[in-house]
Amino acid sequence: MTSKQKLELTWIGKEKRPRLEPRILLEDPEKSYHAKHRVTENDIFDNRLIFGDNLLALKALEAEFAGKVKCVFIDPPYNTGSAFTHYDDGLEHSIWLGLMRDRLEIIRRLLSEDGSLWITIDDNEAHYLKVLCDEIFGRANFVASVIWRKNYSPKSSARHFSVDHDYVLIYAKNGEGWFPNPMPRSEKQDAAYKNPDQDPRGKWKPGDLSARNFYGAGTYPITCPSGRVIAGPPNGMYWRVSRERLAELDADKRIWWGKDGNNVPAIKRFLSEVKQGLVPQTFWSYDEVGHTQDAKREVVALFGDDVFGTPKPERLLERVMNIATKPNDLVLDSFAGSGTTGAVAHKMGRRWIMVELGEHCHTHIIPRMKKVIDGEDKGGISKAVNWQGGGGFRYYRLAPSLIVNDRWGNPVINPEYNAAQLAEALAKLEGFAYAPSETRWWQHGHSSERDFIYVTTQNLSAEQLQALSDEVGQEQSLLVCCSAFHGVTATRASERWPNLTLKKIPKMVLARCEWGHDDYSLNVANLPMAAPEAPLSPALSREGRGRKSREAALTADLFGDGGEAAE
Repeated sequence: MTSKQKLELTWIGKEKRPRLEPRILLEDPEKSYHAKHRVTENDIFDNRLIFGDNLLALKALEAEFAGKVKCVFIDPPYNTGSAFTHYDDGLEHSIWLGLMRDRLEIIRRLLSEDGSLWITIDDNEAHYLKVLCDEIFGRANFVASVIWRKNYSPKSSARHFSVDHDYVLIYAKNGEGWFPNPMPRSEKQDAAYKNPDQDPRGKWKPGDLSARNFYGAGTYPITCPSGRVIAGPPNGMYWRVSRERLAELDADKRIWWGKDGNNVPAIKRFLSEVKQGLVPQTFWSYDEVGHTQDAKREVVALFGDDVFGTPKPERLLERVMNIATKPNDLVLDSFAGSGTTGAVAHKMGRRWIMVELGEHCHTHIIPRMKKVIDGEDKGGISKAVNWQGGGGFRYYRLAPSLIVNDRWGNPVINPEYNAAQLAEALAKLEGFAYAPSETRWWQHGHSSERDFIYVTTQNLSAEQLQALSDEVGQEQSLLVCCSAFHGVTATRASERWPNLTLKKIPKMVLARCEWGHDDYSLNVANLPMAAPEAPLSPALSREGRGRKSREAALTADLFGDGGEAAE
């Protein structure tokens, strides 16, 4: 065997990977929005809402935000099958897995070393997605599969089982270095603590002094303050502490003998001494984090009857962020939907980036975030976190493709790009940080303290290149991207000016990417149609029609309300 084998999920077309164009982002100040004044000193204004294909947007973010995102929460299309009656099932699942794979690989690169990914999904793809994530993140970085009970009543129309839950798959960028924040204690949990003996250390609750595990010094008689003698621990049990340790605890008034001093002793566990947070659990009930009807009521309160199909309740996102983030951490949602992630992150003092391709980016997300910023959103978690408004966001759209074809079919630089946008786009393509200098006209960006890039649409002469080389100096290097240069070949140029590297545009980037591809979305409309079936014999055709009608009935029972969209 020549190569090491590994477990992996395979599907049709897995080897095909898009050659993504790293687009630049263009801000539209008219759609950006900020509070009229600072509400608190903790207001965050530089959040980002990006309109465009989410795979291209993730690629656009990679250069600036790789290793900086603390938490990614995504609620991707569940791929229920109800929308795919005209598509080949195997191909459809393969396309879904391929498109998810492409996004997850970039998401992993965006995550910080102590970051985590949270994905809501249902049974249709959950187990395939788990194996896919194992392959991308590594099985050792799987954290948990949370069960969220999203429905509070059964569906009587269910064919077999009424599905009451979704999953939340959780992966860490580095499982060894990721630790969840403890869950806050609830009033119900604290209510068990009393102080019947007015102990100055505060409220406490009794703890059992006996235990099942064998303890060599844990079998002895105990005399209560009332004089009653307890011969020993219950059958098959042992006292947790030795006789000497019990005396020490009693002297410190940490043993409760009951009101009359006649009870089996109990250890007093003080509220002030217990761990103030709880380890997160993997079952989340709807009374803790909300259900789908809660989510729809939240959206109806914001938008009236124009209800977004599959919102998530704000309390669900609040729990995710309580566990995975702290104030000022960066949260990313590349399937923004109605904007719940951004709304919750904003109210909780987290920085956020949301990406959405659908028109509801404008009809739902922007109006929602304006209400949040203006303090007009009183629903969701607003009351729980005492949200008063403040902060803001910047709205961006993906720039058009850098390379287009002219009227004769020749690839050229997109005429929609101005000089600054062209410089930024080429800097990103070449791995430079775009940072135009105010003093050096030839410095458009840098990759290190001594390595710079210069972009121009001019045709440069040997004299111009000589002047440029002199100004750059021998201690620095410059990548020169120009339409053409004359009077010298590229080889001779590198010999004559070793501090310059010359590249012609657009030739320098033509083979890099898939130019002009604007939509890599998971939209069913973008999937290839299934091949038409060959005609069948009458008998087989009748059998097929019967099978199809049974399948249609099953589909109607299972997904008659629109699958996930109807929850």
